[in-house]
Amino acid sequence: MAAALVGGVVVSHANVARSQDDGADAGVAAAQVDAGTGSGTGTGTGTGETGRSEAVGGTCGQGMLEVEGDYCPELPEQKCLRWASTTSKGRCAEFAPSEACAAPTVRKHFCMDRFEYPNQPGENPLVMKNWFEARALCGAAGKRLCNDSEWTLACEGPERLPYPYGLSRDATACNIDKPPVNPHEEDLRNVQRRDAEARRLWQGEASGARDRCKSAFGVQDMTGNVDEWVVNEKGKPHRSGLKGGYWSWVRGRCRPLTDGHAEDFRYYQIGFRCCSDPQGGVTASR
Repeated sequence: MAAALVGGVVVSHANVARSQDDGADAGVAAAQVDAGTGSGTGTGTGTGETGRSEAVGGTCGQGMLEVEGDYCPELPEQKCLRWASTTSKGRCAEFAPSEACAAPTVRKHFCMDRFEYPNQPGENPLVMKNWFEARALCGAAGKRLCNDSEWTLACEGPERLPYPYGLSRDATACNIDKPPVNPHEEDLRNVQRRDAEARRLWQGEASGARDRCKSAFGVQDMTGNVDEWVVNEKGKPHRSGLKGGYWSWVRGRCRPLTDGHAEDFRYYQIGFRCCSDPQGGVTASR
């Protein structure tokens, strides 16, 4: 499946599989979201880097970060102290610190791309790939799609933060809370018009453009910018899942998983990043 750079937007040359879902984190049109600004002040920790390393020819490949830590499979609901909008509870401006894990933690050790695919600072993430295509591109690079629990751990860090940078939502830290532009679905499906439509809708930014959009493990751009395909480890309703939200008025947090999009779905704000096992081992995405 070919891809092209169109007005700075990297899009795949493929038809859109189906129309947008009405879930919280993918393909949200203006009529489906509230009008709050969602800006906040970053008050939590998570700006440091811990339990990670980056090395060429070492534990992880070039451009990848080593992540090792304890994943919480049952985190009590993170309590919102202040909502970003008075009319909707979709986006939280400030959270209380997370409570203790309600189940035994699971030790995880893996490698993750620092940036969204193609994992190059200064380049725009690749969008308009479905889950199958994203998995194949990671596989061609000797990697795999990240499992959803790996993605969550790398984003929230050892303090299990709701945002990679802290407890308070901050639209200056990551590319979030931009007013949405309504997509023209018929144009996204038309081979002659889809590139122009993707360019019109694009509000993403180049990888690494915001240095503060970084987790405790050093992984960048995990919330906002573009949604990211992951392996939904529960396998239901699909093997595919989306993490992180994108640039508009969506949750844009570390822990939620959007699982309503099938593996053949593609959209203008969906990208991905790759993971691998340490020391060159690769576990296939299931």
